[in-house]
Amino acid sequence: MSKILIVDDETSVRSAVRMILKYENFEVEEAANGSEALRKLEADPNFDAVLSDVKMPGIDGLELLPKIRQALPSLPVIMISGHGTLETAIEATRRGAFDFLEKPLDRDRLLLTIRNATAKSRLTAENETLRTRIAERFRLVGASPAMNALRAAIARVAASDARILITGENGTGKELVARNLHLQSARRDAAWVDVNCAAIPGELIESELFGHEKGSFTGADSKKIGKFEQAHGGTLFLDEIGDMPFAAQAKVLRVLEENVVQRVGGDTPIPIDVRLIAATNKDLEKEVKDGRFREDLFYRLNVIPLVVPPLRDRGDDVVELFGLFLIQFCQKYARPTMRVDASAAAKLRALAWPGNVRELRNLAERVALLVPEAIVSEHSIDGLGRRESASLGDESLFSIGNFEEFKDTAEKLYLERKIRENGFNIKRTAELLGMQRSNLYKKIERYGLKTSDG
Repeated sequence: MSKILIVDDETSVRSAVRMILKYENFEVEEAANGSEALRKLEADPNFDAVLSDVKMPGIDGLELLPKIRQALPSLPVIMISGHGTLETAIEATRRGAFDFLEKPLDRDRLLLTIRNATAKSRLTAENETLRTRIAERFRLVGASPAMNALRAAIARVAASDARILITGENGTGKELVARNLHLQSARRDAAWVDVNCAAIPGELIESELFGHEKGSFTGADSKKIGKFEQAHGGTLFLDEIGDMPFAAQAKVLRVLEENVVQRVGGDTPIPIDVRLIAATNKDLEKEVKDGRFREDLFYRLNVIPLVVPPLRDRGDDVVELFGLFLIQFCQKYARPTMRVDASAAAKLRALAWPGNVRELRNLAERVALLVPEAIVSEHSIDGLGRRESASLGDESLFSIGNFEEFKDTAEKLYLERKIRENGFNIKRTAELLGMQRSNLYKKIERYGLKTSDG
């Protein structure tokens, strides 16, 4: 039920409006003047709209309006007046009024305006709730000096459109940092587009990034809008930029220099306005020296460098993160809330965490699924071990009943291990295995293998 505050010094007007709104199932409060209205709004800010007269003793409607807007910016205020003039209506609108109605009030117009105002109020509240959920989902957890420094750096540079290069080991949360940069920028309500450069075959990356025209190559049955165009007005995140093919790097550089893209098979330059954030777990300066990454592109990307610290450098963040993940997985698997005791906390701090936050998250999921006790101890963690999958020597392999199932299981475990050992870099894994990347992707899809440690 929507709640409306009526502000008017005439009792008869308040009573008439109250009857109309109550009949339509609105909850109604009244105030005889601006001062009383402010007191009521301070005591209860959960109104969905305010209906205020312009001419009142003391604080009149035009004075009340900016005071409400300052205290409750999203609360719609509808102004009413028996001496309505065009100048008054314009001034009310300039000060932020949702609408302006003349007395005597037309019932249908009043109800339509109130419904529109309350609908806007609900939409604003829903958007704020959604924004809060998104912010919580991408919150950077931890109070270690390393994380505090990273958060401060993000706060300093997020509002600018400067290009940012995020570096750090696998599993440290580079995408999370990029998300925070976007959410704290002026582009937060515009598009967020992310591209995993390592997951796209070299022959398709130009089409993926820049789009293509119909018929531009075999299989181009329709026009495709590329990632740069999709991100127009917003943020484009190029993850694993160090794995981008050398030929594509030159074309990305040109886009960054000219702020235009040209679709594959097209001849029309398309202007773009994109904030670019890139990330990599590679040492790009070494890649430049070794001739695998363009020096000019490196300097274009590395305007603001941000380094995400590994988990081993984050002290008590390990325990805080583990506790947060444990709560999430207990909820997911309908388990009672579990608690970490002092011995488990000490164990978590002592481990090296080569897989960083991803490895920690996986351990929390295993604990939530496999530990029967409500208190997680050091013994609980030791009992699980920290392997992500069975080894090829595991006796469970030899209990499989037929040879075809054995081959599939062994291949799945082998590929799973190799992908993890190579830091989930599919291109590198395929090269080391002597396998076509497209063939490896088919097997990943067939066996449902993870392509990240998340």
